[in-house]
Amino acid sequence: MNSLTGKNWLVVGLGNPGAQYEKTRHNLGFMLIDELARQFNIQVKRVECRSLIGQTSFENQMVELVKPQTFMNLSGEAVSCLLKKDSRSSKNTIVITDDLALPLGKIRLRGKGSAGGHNGLKSLIECLHTDEFIRLRIGMQPEHPISDAKRFVLDDFSRNDLETIEKVLEQSAEAIRTVITDGAEKAMAKYN
Repeated sequence: MNSLTGKNWLVVGLGNPGAQYEKTRHNLGFMLIDELARQFNIQVKRVECRSLIGQTSFENQMVELVKPQTFMNLSGEAVSCLLKKDSRSSKNTIVITDDLALPLGKIRLRGKGSAGGHNGLKSLIECLHTDEFIRLRIGMQPEHPISDAKRFVLDDFSRNDLETIEKVLEQSAEAIRTVITDGAEKAMAKYN
């Protein structure tokens, strides 16, 4: 834990482990963790609490990037295990998730709230017994109606969407860094 600030940030990307899910819409959380790891020049590979973790120091604060390996719907089990360590707190946890209700390319930061129909967030709220953790939702809603939401979120992004995704991941990484350096309120004012 950092002696200057006492803050240890847990940045958790929700997704599904395995190569078959790597570039699917439901793995936007993992994709952003990969982007942050690239920017911080670290690897996310240490195993703890059924999660892969990478650790770095950023602006005098410790930041742990996390990819739960429990599959999306059981993410709360991994995160609740991680939060049992004294240096970690749900109030200093940022959860990254996809959002089918937000248009592709949009992001939304919140300090707390409901699961909004997202099974990964539902698992977190149930296992942590709180909804008081920061969440960054990344939109993936298409311009056309979809008939099978489950199939849609588990499909790979189209080639046309990948350029938008690249830009939104860069913007999302900036938003995460702003939360860490300036707080959630300032980040929400800037990125929502």
